Amino acid sequence: MKTFLSTFVILLLAAGCTGNRDADDFIRDNIRHAVAHHTRQTDGIEASGSILNPRTTREDGSVVYIPIEDWTSGFFPGSMWLTYELTGDRKWKTLAEKYTEALDSVKYLTWHHDVGFMIGCSYLNGYYRAGKHEYREVIIQAARSLCTRFRPAAGVIQSWDVDKGWQAERGWKCPVIIDNMMNLELLFEASILSGDPSYGQIAVEHANTTLNHQFREDHSSFHVIDYDPETGAVRHKHTAQGYAHESAWARGQAWGLYGYVTCYRYKRDPRYLEQAQKIHDFIFSHPRLPEDLVPYWDYDVPEIPDTPRDASAAACTAAALYELHTYLPEHGYKATADRIMRNLASPDYRAEIGENGNFILKHSVGSIPHGVEIDVPLNYADYYFLEALIRKRDLEKERL
Repeated sequence: MKTFLSTFVILLLAAGCTGNRDADDFIRDNIRHAVAHHTRQTDGIEASGSILNPRTTREDGSVVYIPIEDWTSGFFPGSMWLTYELTGDRKWKTLAEKYTEALDSVKYLTWHHDVGFMIGCSYLNGYYRAGKHEYREVIIQAARSLCTRFRPAAGVIQSWDVDKGWQAERGWKCPVIIDNMMNLELLFEASILSGDPSYGQIAVEHANTTLNHQFREDHSSFHVIDYDPETGAVRHKHTAQGYAHESAWARGQAWGLYGYVTCYRYKRDPRYLEQAQKIHDFIFSHPRLPEDLVPYWDYDVPEIPDTPRDASAAACTAAALYELHTYLPEHGYKATADRIMRNLASPDYRAEIGENGNFILKHSVGSIPHGVEIDVPLNYADYYFLEALIRKRDLEKERL
């Protein structure tokens, strides 16, 4: 018996060591891959003599570069910070600083809600991952700008203005999209950095109102809730980027999951943790979720399986699940995130070096109803893939 137990323990230890080696190999392989893509991407940018911000590719394979006012402008600088975190190579820190600081004037942007994405992914990463404490003023001012969109009667931060563009054609008064949950981190951080609780209070009010109105009985979310900014009444429950008003737009479910996990990090309100679990259960019990856990762009589109996947939704979901695991380690969330990451890192989704416009992931979707960015790389898919990789790495280190 003693010999058997000793052998059993040795086998367990060996299996654990093998598992850790496999995880290390996976992380190292994906770091090398990301560095190769980023090197080619940034070499081209630096050779241009301009500061360019890549978002996606066109049909001919050429890269789409965006102005700093674009809602996705923080993701590429953010990916530089994440690459610096993964490698420790100061080359990436230098580039991250350069591309981040090009966004400085975004801190005054008040005409849409995505300043949280833009400044959070860039400046907030620099503040914490590289000790760039001089970024504090930009973060607080950006939060101040975001708060100008708070509508007290409705208890929400208005997502889009409704006096121009396609939004003006919908008849909305105060549209709030589930994506807005991703911008609350900026407000929580601004309260910490400034000592002013009002930013975090607005974030909490928005999260609570969204909890009350944005979700269906099955815990899927509507994309857009239109409020009356004077009375707070719900006027419409719509979609903009999903298949239909009553359908479950895949990236919207990921935004909601990630957003409530983040809110729980700051407030430890059990309602937020419970909501994150409910969204998880909706996603992973859905009969139309593919075996590889990379969802179709909408869970209810009739063309499934002959319709595009959305790797960006999968990457964001994986990043959220790694954090959710830290609060509920016995629920298997890490194992699910690991499956997603393994599949995203496979040739089905991870691009070969020199292809895909030098983006890491293939097969994401921007907005099929608008006819844009269909089955293409997207900078935010890469960003959340790298963030998930960091979270996986850190969890694996804890297991040693």
